[in-house]
Amino acid sequence: MLVESGDYHVTVMDINPTQLDSIRTHPCIAKRRLDVDEKAALIRLLHEHDAVLCATPFSTTTRVCEAAAAAGVHYLDLTEDVASSRQVEDLSRTASAAFVPQCGLAPGFVSIVAYDLVRRFDTVDSVRMRVGALPQYPSNTLSYNLTWSTEGVINEYIEPCLAIENGELVEVPALEGREELSIDGVTYEAFNTSGGLGTLVQTLEGKVRTLNYRTIRYPGHVAIMKTLLNDLRLRDQRDLLKGILEGALATTIQDVVIVFVTVIGTRDGRHVQETYVRKIYSQPIAGILRSAIQVTTAGSICAALDLLLSGALPEKGFIRQEDIDLSAFLANRFGAVYSPSARESLAA
Repeated sequence: MLVESGDYHVTVMDINPTQLDSIRTHPCIAKRRLDVDEKAALIRLLHEHDAVLCATPFSTTTRVCEAAAAAGVHYLDLTEDVASSRQVEDLSRTASAAFVPQCGLAPGFVSIVAYDLVRRFDTVDSVRMRVGALPQYPSNTLSYNLTWSTEGVINEYIEPCLAIENGELVEVPALEGREELSIDGVTYEAFNTSGGLGTLVQTLEGKVRTLNYRTIRYPGHVAIMKTLLNDLRLRDQRDLLKGILEGALATTIQDVVIVFVTVIGTRDGRHVQETYVRKIYSQPIAGILRSAIQVTTAGSICAALDLLLSGALPEKGFIRQEDIDLSAFLANRFGAVYSPSARESLAA
């Protein structure tokens, strides 16, 4: 996305040479084999750039962030891990550049949407955020295909989830709070998962009675995951669970991303509900068909970078997703992948 815009030169860094070799050759793409634990080499590399976009597993996020702070370059990431994001915020306090964590779909775009809705109300009672990345054609009992980081899925299914209940900030267990919802005549289930709220839970603490985030899946998924994680105790053997899932579940690019956000509150003395719904499907990028979760995740972090470097965001300090204006995001050339007409315009 970045190099096709004509305005970016990108260095792709990875520890795995096979991964690097799989990236197509492009005059604006350089490849560099490097381990994030090689701190001095990483800092030297970052010195040559304006920003680093971190797409590593959450367990290594902090090391990239520390190198970015030392090099004085902007830092953006895709992590859903709450602890990692807190460390990023701590490092941003003394950094000379901007630190923008959680720039993906959820956390990320969903917080931009939710806060835009919140600002349209005089007072807010509840904010309910629901997001799912699902196969269009499920064919197994889990009704699920691997479409993004397996480590990330497992992490959000296990770690505690932040929420606001009766005006109080609380932790609730993952995989609980199951509900059913219907969108365009299709029935889904949604349940608590960790990290999707990002910093919005702190931003809205004391301002709303209810705030929660739940992941959307096809019915029956959460019951099976509870069996695997709780009854078979695979929550204590994440590597084993990762191997099972990656060995059993096929990947697919025929997926759909669903964003469903509902806010209830008062406006002009009336009790009002407003809902934002969007479905995004796989789309061609630079002539290659990419999955919906690839497109939305990449579109989000590229849009955040573009807005940052164009001066639309502060050039220093910690930037929350809800600090990004929804209209500016959707008007951005990368954020436009979320627009209703994106599929048709990109295909054309």
